[in-house]
Amino acid sequence: MPRFDRRRFLLAWLRAPLRIASITPSGPRLAGLMTKEISALTGPVLELGPGTGVFTAALLQRGIAERDLTLVEYERDFATLLQDRFPDARLLQVDVRQMWKTSLSGSFFGGVVSGLPLLAMRPDDVQALLEDCFANLRPHGASINSPTGRNARCLPKSSTPSALSQKRSAGRCAIFRRPRSIASAAATSQWP
Repeated sequence: MPRFDRRRFLLAWLRAPLRIASITPSGPRLAGLMTKEISALTGPVLELGPGTGVFTAALLQRGIAERDLTLVEYERDFATLLQDRFPDARLLQVDVRQMWKTSLSGSFFGGVVSGLPLLAMRPDDVQALLEDCFANLRPHGASINSPTGRNARCLPKSSTPSALSQKRSAGRCAIFRRPRSIASAAATSQWP
């Protein structure tokens, strides 16, 4: 991880500690854990809170084409950095609470990878975010979340949308997947 990235992250955290919730970017070990369920067959991937692009780079290594990545980053400095590093990715500088109403209306994804500080967010915002992500997730798609914050752990079961299955991974992430029953019901819908 470039030293410059650590400095940039620390400065962003100093400006907005609850929005950034970490003083340093995630490392390659967590990036590997977060992206291990993703492959070139996943289809378009939505990344929430990519920061300096650690998970983004890991997604590219997993075979996702850069043009199939949609990066949602609220922080202006990180968005500028991401645009320089991943020019073929779709970059949106919007609040994740508004993205489905504006920029991503009608979009569907094969996977969602989130580096958002979920433990620093209000529980009802987390619930709404997960529900919205799954409403726009293709059948058999997965959402992988890394809740950062003090004593980071997987999200409690009460945070999972009721119609989803959750798998706790051996690290600091939670994998939510559409069960087959939802995928079967959704097959009659218009899924790209």
